Amino acid sequence: MSGPIGLHGGGECLSGDEPFLASLLAAARPAVTERLGTCLPGTSSDPGRLRVAIVPTAAARQDAGRAAATCGTAIERTAARAGVEAWISTVPIVDIASAASPTLAAVLAGADVVYLPGGDPDLIPTLFAGSAAWRAILAAHARGAVVAGASAGAMALGGWTWTPAGGQPGLGLVPGLVVAPHLDPRRPESVASRVAVAVPPDAALRGIVGLAERTGLIGERQPGGERRWRVHGEGLARWEGRDGTVLEGRDGDVLALPI
Repeated sequence: MSGPIGLHGGGECLSGDEPFLASLLAAARPAVTERLGTCLPGTSSDPGRLRVAIVPTAAARQDAGRAAATCGTAIERTAARAGVEAWISTVPIVDIASAASPTLAAVLAGADVVYLPGGDPDLIPTLFAGSAAWRAILAAHARGAVVAGASAGAMALGGWTWTPAGGQPGLGLVPGLVVAPHLDPRRPESVASRVAVAVPPDAALRGIVGLAERTGLIGERQPGGERRWRVHGEGLARWEGRDGTVLEGRDGDVLALPI
């Protein structure tokens, strides 16, 4: 099975982001059951505990340790409030060598939640493409683990991303999508114009999703194979399809996205 996907608009792990984090943890519970059934390495040391891997790659040029610590503290606090036993680890993939590390890849393969905080949008797609780290994340996701990104982390999961230097292919976990974080609720219609210049006309793009800070979408696979995308958090989520379709939602709303 393919696990849930989380896309977050930024301001991650700060005060007010608890609803989204709690929803991520809840979405990951089936992955724990599946992992225990497959007897992955290290399972016996933490039976039933939810494994969260924080991967601060996008913050490698700033302070990756601080980004990981901020999210680790927030997730630990949210888990405690929800009565969830969680084992949280930092997976410091910050360059090509660490992206190729078998040791770090093994941690990612055994995770129930892989969380990619924000930073510089070019780093994750550049360092992860074709790497042992990305193969491990895909293996975890195929088992049912949640893969979630915030801001630059969410941008990297789409089919195309955009950087100050221009656009580049994303990792394609959600093909056909461009993520625009930090949506300004006063001018939500500005999302498409802000990123369209970085997307080639011939890109296989279905649409752009704009996400306000402390707001995200979690897409869970349904029996028919499609994903149901639900909004979690305090702000607005806005979809602008290449066909002209516009969808908006707030906390609890389900958006019928064609992705």
